Amino acid sequence: MKMGLMLLKLIIICLSWGEDTEWVDVKLWSPNPSSDDWIGVFSPAKFNSSSCYSEADVKDQQPYICSAPIKYMFANTINSGYTKTGKATLRFQLINQRADFSFALFSGGLSNPTLVAVSHSISFANPKAPLYPRLALGKSRDEITVTWTSGYSIDEAVPLVEWGFPDSIPKQAPAGTLTFTRNTLCGAPARTVGWRDPGFIHTSFLKDLWPNRPYMYRLGHLLSNGSYVWSKKYTFKAPPYPGQDSLQRVIVFGDMGKAERDGSNEYSNYQPGSLNTTDQLIKDINDIDIVFHIGDITYANGYLSQWDQFTSQVEPIASAVPYMIASGNHERDWPNSGSFYDGVDSGGECGVLAQTMFYVPIENRDKYKADYGMFRFCIADTEHDWREGTEQYKFIEHCLSTVDRQKQPWLIFAAHRVLGYSSDKWYGLEGSFEEPMGREGLQKLWQRYKVDMAFYGHVHNYERSCPIYQNQCVTSEKSYYSGTVNGTIHVVAGGGGSHLSEFSQLNTKWSLHKDFDHGFVKLTAFNHSSLLFEYKKSRDGNVYDSFTISRDYRDVLACIPDGCEPTTSAS
Repeated sequence: MKMGLMLLKLIIICLSWGEDTEWVDVKLWSPNPSSDDWIGVFSPAKFNSSSCYSEADVKDQQPYICSAPIKYMFANTINSGYTKTGKATLRFQLINQRADFSFALFSGGLSNPTLVAVSHSISFANPKAPLYPRLALGKSRDEITVTWTSGYSIDEAVPLVEWGFPDSIPKQAPAGTLTFTRNTLCGAPARTVGWRDPGFIHTSFLKDLWPNRPYMYRLGHLLSNGSYVWSKKYTFKAPPYPGQDSLQRVIVFGDMGKAERDGSNEYSNYQPGSLNTTDQLIKDINDIDIVFHIGDITYANGYLSQWDQFTSQVEPIASAVPYMIASGNHERDWPNSGSFYDGVDSGGECGVLAQTMFYVPIENRDKYKADYGMFRFCIADTEHDWREGTEQYKFIEHCLSTVDRQKQPWLIFAAHRVLGYSSDKWYGLEGSFEEPMGREGLQKLWQRYKVDMAFYGHVHNYERSCPIYQNQCVTSEKSYYSGTVNGTIHVVAGGGGSHLSEFSQLNTKWSLHKDFDHGFVKLTAFNHSSLLFEYKKSRDGNVYDSFTISRDYRDVLACIPDGCEPTTSAS
């Protein structure tokens, strides 16, 4: 294919074929090569290459062109010799994103991009195919939800899930459909250069599940001509009955983001550990029952195509076990949008993408409780006010106070920002070692209701505190806890993938273990009396910190400081 007045030749070679992923070779010849030449991947294939730089749009990122590329790669890659020969072969991985693709050569680097030539367009066999299922817990104990993305509106096809026991005749469950427009979003780049049609997001509710039974499912659309479009088949295991005494394994982390397996660059390209975490969880998927990703999910920051990239990346995990999310600053924060922090970290998304792309079991999508077997999780939303007297404070107390600890002994609090304890450098400079106004009102709830652990993201490292109350460790033990619950263990698990956060040089006496690396936490409940905590590095999956809890129900009932039930001397 000859383009650009014989100055450029791009040849697109499809190396593999699939419903949702394709590897492509782009062969490039140019008589005037430069070290700042780069190839951008665009979808839809027709795009606007004009400059759209605006000094007022502070979250816009280079290259400042009106149609943001999905990703890009410099032509002079390692060992390509492009600047000498004018020849290079760049390999890209494409995922199905409901539209065709083209590749474009730009000169001038990212700061002054000038379009040189564009390839022909290529497309997946069915760009509208149902893809990237995300499981979540439903609102009832015997329910799982399945959310997916497609190009089919409700006027074109009826969305559904075919599901059942692996060896039985499957049944069909209907699905609801959502989407949104530019006008739903709050600002740039989400409403401007970062906008991309999100397609349609469907959610189906699979009900009356038998506890712990395996199920098969596939995503489908019934077309107007009576034919079906199906996804590939997936499997999941139904949640355990609340209080059920069985092996239950939970993963917790925050701030993972996404990265490109082809080595290309993308907007907000600062999540170096993301693929390591993802791949380790995929490797361990048979030993995982549920995942909690507590905020800063994609780091799309207003570049909407990145949500497709993320849901594709986590599909092997989210299609097999419930993938529960929490709201972080990079999902929610935008000025004058109702968020507690008046920042711009969401890039104009103001929560719309997270609330639409992932299901959580509550109407307002910001905070929720999740019961899984012997666990009760109370998931707070730090991007809205949590202080005493607020609606969220009342929610947190209700979530903590209504659990039956005889059936669900393991009580977990989780939120994105650090409302408890962290030795983060910035928190140290603030002098509080917490999010400002973080634990002052909440610590009496944690103590009163004997919360076992509190998890946070936001700070991109790992840290574990002693069991603590009012800044004091309540035990000198570090690896084995038994008997009465005298304080809450606070864990920062924000090393899911984003660039790492430095620790303060000050020595915090309540900090038992720190790790400046990417990783995640695994909780294993063996029964009502025994729990194992493990911190694993993403790079190798090995355990670098651990402890166990061993106790009985009477230990949860026991009186502790600021955690005693009223008594009377009357007989």
